[in-house]
Amino acid sequence: MAMGNQRDYYEVLGVTRTAGVEEIKSAYRKSALKWHPDRNPENKSEAEVKFRECTEAYSVLSDAQKRQLYDTYGHAGLSSQGGGQGFDHTVFQDFHDIFGDFFGFEDLFGGGGRRGRSRAQRGSDLRYDMSLTFEEASTGVTTKIKLPRQEYCEACNGTGAKKGTGVQACQTCAGRGQLAYQQGFFTISRTCPACQGAGQIVKERCMECRGQGRLEREKTIELRIPPGVDTGTRLRVGGEGEPGPNGGPAGDLYVVLEVKEHPFFERRGADLYCTIPLGIAQAALGTEMQVPGLNGEEKLKIPEGTQSGAVFRIKGKGLADPRGGGKGDLYYHVRVMTPTKLTRDQRKLIEQLGATMKVDNKPADRNSSIFDKVKDIFG
Repeated sequence: MAMGNQRDYYEVLGVTRTAGVEEIKSAYRKSALKWHPDRNPENKSEAEVKFRECTEAYSVLSDAQKRQLYDTYGHAGLSSQGGGQGFDHTVFQDFHDIFGDFFGFEDLFGGGGRRGRSRAQRGSDLRYDMSLTFEEASTGVTTKIKLPRQEYCEACNGTGAKKGTGVQACQTCAGRGQLAYQQGFFTISRTCPACQGAGQIVKERCMECRGQGRLEREKTIELRIPPGVDTGTRLRVGGEGEPGPNGGPAGDLYVVLEVKEHPFFERRGADLYCTIPLGIAQAALGTEMQVPGLNGEEKLKIPEGTQSGAVFRIKGKGLADPRGGGKGDLYYHVRVMTPTKLTRDQRKLIEQLGATMKVDNKPADRNSSIFDKVKDIFG
């Protein structure tokens, strides 16, 4: 099954063609330990070739799809699939899980190795809590907020070094940001304690920022809040977080909103609910009345014979959907108010009315419409 100078992968790992996944993994670990270049300093070149070879074999035989192609077509099957022999650097994860992170693994396979933490990094995100009135949340508002945050020191351009002195490569780690330590036959790397992984040392600290490269400043940011937001809404302002170390991009600002309650409107999503009182005469005879709305008063028509607990809707007069889904509705619950104190004339009039309107006070049948109305009112 070999092609050219390539050895059979099963032969490389010393397993049979019926070997299971665990047996292949165990064989790879033994071969990797045996041929690791740090364990063979007297013949490092040959060890590197053997180490590459056993890792390439494991990369194929540990992958069910690649193994099937290899068993059927040999090395030619993997070449026709693209990507040469199907070598996958993720096989090092098995090795890392057991022995840790080895210095030189990436160097052996063209990864370039790790070079400390001096590369640019993204800045931290920031959070700002903001309170809004119900009216501001319903209509939307454009406002300005003052945000304290870390910004680059202008005196040293964010380097932390006194102007004119600059920075120099850390002599302890030769600018790598990491130091190599020998443990047994392995060489491992750790963060340089002298430069904390930056790979650079400041000669003289900037007096403005005390060598930190950043200062806390207050920035004014204009913020547009769309109509219809609610408590818990998060608004993202890109690039207004803290600047990233070593010239990296800034993080984002997240504004978290809290909306105060309305005196009489209850919010349910984009819909608003309100309870309005209604006199006995108004409920009996019907009326047209002005009721409170979000943008002034609204006209509501009450038909005659309206019962307490009835609900009326004014369509499209609720809150806006901040995601662009239109507007909600206004709902008015009617509560018919029974007078508790009557004048002599009022009592006489109601007595006269009552004499003309006899009501059967027998309990309502459970299946009657009256019972359903009472049940709806008292819940």
